[in-house]
Amino acid sequence: MLCNQVPLDERTAAQYSPLTLAYLGDSVYELLVRERLIREGNRPNGAMHTTAKQFVCAAGQDKGLARILEELTTEEEAIYRRGRNSNASGGKHTDPLQYKRATGVEALFGYLYLTGQTQRMRNLFGKMFPELKEEF
Repeated sequence: MLCNQVPLDERTAAQYSPLTLAYLGDSVYELLVRERLIREGNRPNGAMHTTAKQFVCAAGQDKGLARILEELTTEEEAIYRRGRNSNASGGKHTDPLQYKRATGVEALFGYLYLTGQTQRMRNLFGKMFPELKEEF
């Protein structure tokens, strides 16, 4: 965990709204992408930003989701579905279904972070994007 907070128990974390979990999960997910890119080596910020955009966008998250969906536990899948089925709406240039699935991914990552399951979160992230070389 980034902060010295005590992780929430799974029941308490699951009671948060899916959009609240996605709000946190969006930041955690982006941090994982940025950390992975930095671990690949020092390079210009612009190049890292351009690469990060491929993974942080709804299409990128949706692509990564396809690689882990069958590996989710029952609880993780329930959290993902709650996020996916929430009332989230994307921008003009975003496929609505991809955006909903990306919101589900973000909710899952927010949930895993809140419950202190950071190793599981990093493991899933590594499976989502094996093309990002550095393993956690």
